[in-house]
Amino acid sequence: MKTIFSGIQPSGTLTLGNYIGAMKHFTEMQEDNNCYFCIVDEHAITVPQDRLALRNNIRSLASLYLASGIDPEKSTLFIQSEVSAHTQLGWMLQCVSYIGELERMTQFKEKSAGGEKEGVSAGLLTYPPLMASDILLYKTDIVPVGDDQKQHLELTRNLAQRFNNKFNDIFTVPEVSIPKEGARIMSLQDPTKKMSKSDENQKAFISMLDDEKKILKKIKSAVTDSDGIVKYDKEHKPGVSNLLTIESACSGLSINELEQKYEGKGYGDFKQGVAEAVINILKPIQERYKTLIDSEELDNILDTGAEKASFEANKMLRKAKKAMGLGRVKKK
Repeated sequence: MKTIFSGIQPSGTLTLGNYIGAMKHFTEMQEDNNCYFCIVDEHAITVPQDRLALRNNIRSLASLYLASGIDPEKSTLFIQSEVSAHTQLGWMLQCVSYIGELERMTQFKEKSAGGEKEGVSAGLLTYPPLMASDILLYKTDIVPVGDDQKQHLELTRNLAQRFNNKFNDIFTVPEVSIPKEGARIMSLQDPTKKMSKSDENQKAFISMLDDEKKILKKIKSAVTDSDGIVKYDKEHKPGVSNLLTIESACSGLSINELEQKYEGKGYGDFKQGVAEAVINILKPIQERYKTLIDSEELDNILDTGAEKASFEANKMLRKAKKAMGLGRVKKK
């Protein structure tokens, strides 16, 4: 049995892309693996957050995890800031990180572009070692991520190996897992870029909590082309290909089956079919979400998850502290 760790920031409602690229796979992974699913709220504060909105987003994300099929009897679901070992090991890993490698992280470079770093949070520079601690605390074998996070996972592997070589061989060096199909669901308005919840154009993404009318409207307005032929061709027909990927992921039908389904039909019928597939998969998730969001059940699950995660994380933290020479060795 492999140990899997995944963390998502509570920085807004997840998109259909997050569900297809991540959440949908998590429910399958928990059947045969030891899974830790973490709401990484301490990563979220690397940029300014409204405290009430952040707390609401934390509960919302936890509810979406569970509503999507995460089973607390099979997986450990918890909030990062409720397990103090994460920040403690994060600091220790900062001390074996190099400023040069942190400054080369793409996300830091993008957010501090133009050379103006006076107003940029130090957390943006130093959060990759905290991300590494999230993963290394649980003897993680596999980390499922989108390909935009691959650079951070390479740093995690480097820090684990560096620590092991310098102090003691205690950390498992994790492997990166990038889903092959549906890993990148693209923007509905610009199919050359990834669907993102932070997109200023609300028509560009489908939120997991969008109602049926909104979903239908957004897909009806999705960018396609003037050919009028439903065919998968990522290079020449990126919009149509993106919609085919979405319907395939939501319906379980292959791309070939969908091409046959829409042979001789126009984009109106095609978009209607895509919308129906999306609505069918999101509706039961939304119904379960509504029962969880303000419930005592949610709090009980998160309390139990924090206890289970703390037990495992503190064991590894003690090993890391001992390896670095921190604290005391008590005399017998």
